[in-house]
Formats: sequence, C-alpha cells, structure tokens
Amino acid sequence: MSPLDERDVKISKAMGLEGKYPPFIDMLGLEFIPTEGGNICIKLALREELALSFRGGVLNGAVISAMMDIIGGAVVTWRLKDEVEGLSLEEQARKLSKVSTVDMRVDYLRPAKGKVFTATGSVLRRGRGIAVTRMELHNEENTLIAVGSGTYTVG
Repeated sequence: MSPLDERDVKISKAMGLEGKYPPFIDMLGLEFIPTEGGNICIKLALREELALSFRGGVLNGAVISAMMDIIGGAVVTWRLKDEVEGLSLEEQARKLSKVSTVDMRVDYLRPAKGKVFTATGSVLRRGRGIAVTRMELHNEENTLIAVGSGTYTVG
C-alpha cells in the first residue's frame, strides 16, 4: 500500500477516513503510483484470494472491474486535487468526496494471467459536472488484459 502524503492524510481525515485509504482499496492492497505527465496508476500483486480459482494465476474479473473503476475515479480525483488546492481543507474534502461513478464499461480482452497488474487511466473530457475516462489494465509483461471507459461526477 502506498503511503499518503501529508496533504492527502489531512484531506482523508476531513473525509472521515482517519488518514487512510478507503477500506475496500486497502483490502485489495492497491499501490498508487504517480506517473510522468502528472497522472497516476495503480498496481496490484496477485494473491490467492483475488484469483479466479485456487490454482491461481488468473485475476478474478470482479477485481479487474474494481481496479478499472478505481483508476477511473482516481485520475479524475488526481486532476481535481490540483484545482481545489487553494480552498479550505473542508471544501477540498467535500469536492473530492463527490467524485463517483455514473457509468462504466469494461471489455475483457483475455484471461488475466500474471503476477502483477497495472491499471492506467486518462481523462478524455472534463465538463463542469461530469468527467469521462479511458482505462487499461496490463500484466507485468505489458500484455493488455482489459480496457474500459467510465463517466464520473465531479464536485
């Protein structure tokens, strides 16, 4: 799990998360990594409880869908975080907590074989109240596993 920086801890506490990631994100064990160009990606190491079967080696489709939704919301939030920086902590928390999924589509291109998975996303369009994103999931060999698009509310 990636540590939150000082500002993120303050915002997290203002959102009622006690300076941590939301419980579901924490349970998945996602690692948030800033990327070049001011974006973010998430990484997930395959664990037995996230595999399709006890034989392992294939990430469950529900986990893939969750990762796609999380990265879609994260890239919107990441961009919004810079826009709200000058506001009070409470106002920042209020605006950031309003990012939520309106609609999402995931296309599974092949079985998710691998040990480490990386989800990336970008904002295709940002309006006053809605943002549209594009997401991809790759394994450690850079094989494209799934693609998706999502629509998110923006505070």
